[in-house]
Amino acid sequence: MKTQLTELARGLRDLHKQLIHLETQYFGAVGSPLEHLQLITNHPHFAWLQKLSGLMTQLDERLDDAEPVTLEEARAFRQSVEMLIGPCEEGDQAFRAKYNALLHDGPELVMAHGAVRKLLAAIA
Repeated sequence: MKTQLTELARGLRDLHKQLIHLETQYFGAVGSPLEHLQLITNHPHFAWLQKLSGLMTQLDERLDDAEPVTLEEARAFRQSVEMLIGPCEEGDQAFRAKYNALLHDGPELVMAHGAVRKLLAAIA
């Protein structure tokens, strides 16, 4: 399970990167990398991404733990991701609306989404 969740963490990082890239394009000029980081973490335009960032942090922290990852934990992470990006219908609709809108705007994001969906499917 730890290997599958490690791969999921990598996939989520790529997905997150693509989301930030698209949202930054819509936001406009951001200045230095430090200013960009401050915008991503503090500006309301990027606030919706904090749900995914937080989930990624939880996953990374769990993977850093020496204890073996259980199937139940892996399934819980899968469900948490699916609540954000789909297909779980009782998920976070506000996040999903922004997410789905961006899916139409970037082929790299679509590829990252497909990769994450494939990784999620491997967690039975």
